[in-house]
Amino acid sequence: MEFKSNDADIFIPDGGGLEEAFAKTTHLAITAHQDDTEIAAIHGVMECFGKEDEWFAGVTVTNGSGSPRAGRYGSLTDEEMMSVRRREQRKAAMLGDYAFHIQLGYPSSALKTPSERGPVEEIAAILEAASPKIVYLHNPADKHATHVATALRSIEALRALPAGKRPDKVLGCEVWRGLDWLGDDEKEVLAVSSGSGVPAALIGVFDSQVAGGKRYDLASAGRRLANATFFASHDTDEVEEAVYAMDLTPLIADSALSVSEFVLDAVERFKRDIADTIASLS
Repeated sequence: MEFKSNDADIFIPDGGGLEEAFAKTTHLAITAHQDDTEIAAIHGVMECFGKEDEWFAGVTVTNGSGSPRAGRYGSLTDEEMMSVRRREQRKAAMLGDYAFHIQLGYPSSALKTPSERGPVEEIAAILEAASPKIVYLHNPADKHATHVATALRSIEALRALPAGKRPDKVLGCEVWRGLDWLGDDEKEVLAVSSGSGVPAALIGVFDSQVAGGKRYDLASAGRRLANATFFASHDTDEVEEAVYAMDLTPLIADSALSVSEFVLDAVERFKRDIADTIASLS
């Protein structure tokens, strides 16, 4: 498989062939930046970890050149930072026992330009080759523009697939905006066991961010713990940690469905729920 960017990187942790890695993949994350996969799709990583019949894989779309940097990474050029982040992502794929991890190497601007068809075509090619059962994306209500753009390009790619190649489930997950606001009957509550050190180890690999001033290690674990505890006010916790996700599968089944309307309808239901609660108690 060939990619347009000279910065593209294909990594297969067990050293096997790409065709074999595609064939065994069951869970696939498509995210914007190095370390997004390990936050948004940690449920998929842990669902597959240590299993022989389920395998997780990841696609990172951008090159990491715009990453924030401080401390010992503060003087790095964009090119040097890209190299550091590429190596970190490879380490995470090795530690998480991924089937494969592909970094497409696009600048963020390419994702934000709808007429740039390269990302859509390459994401579609990976999806068709791997045919995963579950796909993890950024949720389209995320506040990071590159995350939203990556989700939109990925939805385009999923819609372009033949019906028989589409995944059973497509989930839009949390990174830069939580999904606590989503109606409880609409949330996909993805349990992550706190008994494993793998999630912390995975995010800890991205030292250029953690030591560089962004404590994603603490923040991602804190959100998962908060999600589990604050999900139900009158019940004891059913899971130890949880990632919330938005079910995006209807957007793939119906290509005529507007992504904007799909998300704003959920926001409108949230608005009505608040209004109804206040009205009932006033």
